[in-house]
Amino acid sequence: MEMLFRCNILALVGGGPQPQYPLNKVMIWDDHQGRCIGELSFGSEVRGVRLRRDRIIIILEQKIFVYNFTDLKLLQQIETFGNPKGLCDVSQSSADFVLVCLGLRKGQVRVEHYASKRTKFIVAHDSRIACFVLAQDGIMLATASNKGTLVRIFNIHDGTLLHEVRRGADRAEIYSLSFSPAAEWLAVSSDKGTIHVFSVAAVDNPEHSPTGSPSSSPRALIKGVMPKYFSSVRSLAQFRLVEGCQYIAAFGHQKNTVVILGLDGSFYRCRFDPKTGGEMTQLEYHNFVKPDDCF
Repeated sequence: MEMLFRCNILALVGGGPQPQYPLNKVMIWDDHQGRCIGELSFGSEVRGVRLRRDRIIIILEQKIFVYNFTDLKLLQQIETFGNPKGLCDVSQSSADFVLVCLGLRKGQVRVEHYASKRTKFIVAHDSRIACFVLAQDGIMLATASNKGTLVRIFNIHDGTLLHEVRRGADRAEIYSLSFSPAAEWLAVSSDKGTIHVFSVAAVDNPEHSPTGSPSSSPRALIKGVMPKYFSSVRSLAQFRLVEGCQYIAAFGHQKNTVVILGLDGSFYRCRFDPKTGGEMTQLEYHNFVKPDDCF
């Protein structure tokens, strides 16, 4: 059962070995009233749900449906590349509704700008998209492919590649990407058991260079002559966990902190040093499930 909160509204989707609801239905539950206030049925299994104050987005294997929240009127239907993970993200800004989903080709993402009624396609990777996330301001998009070695950050308005960071050299499954509230940092978790924090502020852009020229920085000079592996930005800070378990990471309310949730029932809160980086300091740990093994 998946629960996505919108004030006191939840979207419930059946799942697990003994689902309480059909896998092709979304139940809209009002927790204040204590009852179901709406139901949406589809011809195939629901892969994901995203909520805004004014919209509900349903993700199927190869389609996305956008509904008006107040009356459940269908506003848009989008065809996508095969999407078994239910990848989709939406901005929460009331002024500018942005939806990001898979495009129609491998490695492509589609950006819907509803305020300006524009659609932008971005070729993010050569291989399949494994994960993506919008920054809270709805301006930047981070993407990772199923190779899991590189994460790319784009300007969603014009599709410009702003930044590229390297998680590692070997293939990995990316479990989560998360921007900090001010989009200064990006947290990445994978099946390698390490949480990486990257600086997003150090974008390789002439406007950020003291002289206005990209060739003035030593990193820019290296990028011109060294293989891509050496020129990609490495993580500032890391936190090491059990390899193989699935974790998601996000930034905490306190400055320079990261919270980590694991499917093994674990919860971590860590702090990183924005100047020196390196290994994060563990501030808190709890285990709510205590299983014998990860599942």
